[in-house]
Amino acid sequence: MIEVYSWPTPNGHKVHIMLEECGLAYRVHPVDIGAGEQFAPDFLAISPNNKIPAITDADGPGGQPISLFESGAILIYLAGKTGRLLPADVAAKYEVLQWLMFQMGGVGPMLGQAHHFRIYAPEKLPYAIDRYTNEAKRLYGVINKRLAHTTYIGGASYSIADIAIFPWLRSWKNQGVEMRDYPHLKGWFDEIAKRPAVQRGVEVLAGVRKPLTDDKAREVLFGKRQVQQH
Repeated sequence: MIEVYSWPTPNGHKVHIMLEECGLAYRVHPVDIGAGEQFAPDFLAISPNNKIPAITDADGPGGQPISLFESGAILIYLAGKTGRLLPADVAAKYEVLQWLMFQMGGVGPMLGQAHHFRIYAPEKLPYAIDRYTNEAKRLYGVINKRLAHTTYIGGASYSIADIAIFPWLRSWKNQGVEMRDYPHLKGWFDEIAKRPAVQRGVEVLAGVRKPLTDDKAREVLFGKRQVQQH
């Protein structure tokens, strides 16, 4: 049984979807990031960066327990554990991994900033809104161009690259993007959204999701509380 410490965010959904796609038994432990539960000592012992998601697997490598944080690392681990959604061929594997890194280093951070300045920031700063909205549109363009030449983001087969990117694009309206402007991406997005495992994955913890725009949540997520932990 894999223990999953998570919340219904794009990074959380990545792991939920992967577990569903792989058919692994798991148990979810909600970590209410707006209430500061990510700072609990037991969670920090697993995820020292105080971010969700994190997992523990009692049946890790060599039958020994393992804990992991960082959603990209978790996707790679689960792919290795199950032999699924990451090609065995070396060249194909690295083609997928480069797009996973594209998500981790670009899509997630930049779209996260677009969300922050467009929705969460108490002061609306036109420069920041324009900067990250434009970057969101650029990233959508990169993905659209890629999907004009290949069926899936990582290549010919569905993979952890698709699983990593899809949840971040579900909030395209909040990012100031018009999905219809990216027809290849939209076709891919609509296909991924129909997958039963994806539909199950995005529903994990959906019932506990709440707005993160009140002053307490802002302080926990973006204010002094973060600095005080280190």
